[in-house]
Amino acid sequence: MLANGRYHFRDFSSKFFNQFRYSHFRLAAGKSNAYCSIKALHDVGQPTAATHPQLLKEGEITPGISSQEYDMRRKRILELLPKKSLAIFASAPIKMMTDVVPYTYRQDADYLYITGCQQPGGIAVLGHDCGLCMFMPEANAHDVIWHGEVAGVDAALQIFKADQAYPINRLEKILPTMIQSCSNVFHNVKTATSTYMDLDTFRKAYQSGVVKDLSIYTHEARLVKSPAELKLMRDSASIACQALIKTMLHSKIYPHEGMLSAKFEYECKMKGAQRMTFNPVVGGGRNGCIIHYARNDQKIEDGNLVLMDVGCELHGYVSDLTRTWPPCGHFSPVHEELYHIILETNKECIGMCRPGTSIEEIHNYSVKKMWKAFKEIGLLKDDKPERYYFLNPTNIGHYLGMDVHDCATVNNKRTLSPGVVITIEPGVYIPSNSDVPKRYQGIGIRIEDEVLITETGCEVLTGSLPKEIKHIESLLNNFNSGMESH
Repeated sequence: MLANGRYHFRDFSSKFFNQFRYSHFRLAAGKSNAYCSIKALHDVGQPTAATHPQLLKEGEITPGISSQEYDMRRKRILELLPKKSLAIFASAPIKMMTDVVPYTYRQDADYLYITGCQQPGGIAVLGHDCGLCMFMPEANAHDVIWHGEVAGVDAALQIFKADQAYPINRLEKILPTMIQSCSNVFHNVKTATSTYMDLDTFRKAYQSGVVKDLSIYTHEARLVKSPAELKLMRDSASIACQALIKTMLHSKIYPHEGMLSAKFEYECKMKGAQRMTFNPVVGGGRNGCIIHYARNDQKIEDGNLVLMDVGCELHGYVSDLTRTWPPCGHFSPVHEELYHIILETNKECIGMCRPGTSIEEIHNYSVKKMWKAFKEIGLLKDDKPERYYFLNPTNIGHYLGMDVHDCATVNNKRTLSPGVVITIEPGVYIPSNSDVPKRYQGIGIRIEDEVLITETGCEVLTGSLPKEIKHIESLLNNFNSGMESH
């Protein structure tokens, strides 16, 4: 029905709703002009094939991902959910830097995964009876002047292919009926919002134990990547590799943490990435021992190593890689000794990546190998676990995809399947005040690659990025002032 220029459903019984939805609504939503048509949309607050043909092909909701794939994703989640379930997905909230300045917005991965909507303010509901129902914000003239157009009900129907769409102000009247008709209610705990949590019906369902966390189902659905997703992940990795090679060359002339961070981000964005996966870690010298170092405000002293843990995001899919090198162009003997241990661990662990193994199995192997090697060179003097984990408190890797630590509810004991992407990232982090031989103090080394599990083994998505000592030194020492421009 048409109300205030927008299409939405009245409150129908479930039986009549399903009949109406398939015989009339899809026609009204633009599948046919037999009954009515919705005006063609232009700016809906995010790229579309009509407004950004350089980014999206016809039929794609987001670059590289078609409306059919989004529909398949929703069907997959509904197959995983128990019968008579309702799943509530809230979009990510806007986070403010100051009272009027927001941080750059990034959509919640689960909400993006089922809708393709990259904007805040919406709530999506997925159910066996209702299909995809989207509650959309409505911008007033003031909002449009200051922030631009936003996707509303029309966009939910035409662009995101929702089965139902309503203004967000109707949620308090429509969602309670949906909840009452279901035996199970799931929601995204991390983006939960008072918009629906304060509803009496939701609170009663929560208090009775009906409401559960949705992530175990969405993470299961997102774990194995489709061919379209893998194309985006390969491209994201390729952009990051190219950018880091240029940053490595840049480091010889500009050995400053902040400049290297800026150089990497510039190169990624010039190649089409939208943002960094996370604030680049650029740890020179002893700063490389701080696993999530973020200050990036020191000059890298001649002869020291720099550890760069970086990645970029391309149309919703992230990369994550690390290299450690000497900007001066030469590894010292002690650096070479430690680097060789980490490199061999990296390569052997990648060799273990295949269907049927697990991240936990690979991790346990890496611990045994590095523990033994550290003892042989005198870095460890006993078999106390706490001493080893002081030098390397991290896991060998994690799942990768729409988030940097993707599918966090999937256990590392899970056997790997073709289409799963993980990282392999052995490292050692030796603080300056640690009780080890002085020559090792203040050194941090990590080598991280992205690995796609295939039917026959694996594919290293970051394989174009040098990591052998001789290759890194050759790259740095054959640098000339015109190389970067080419």
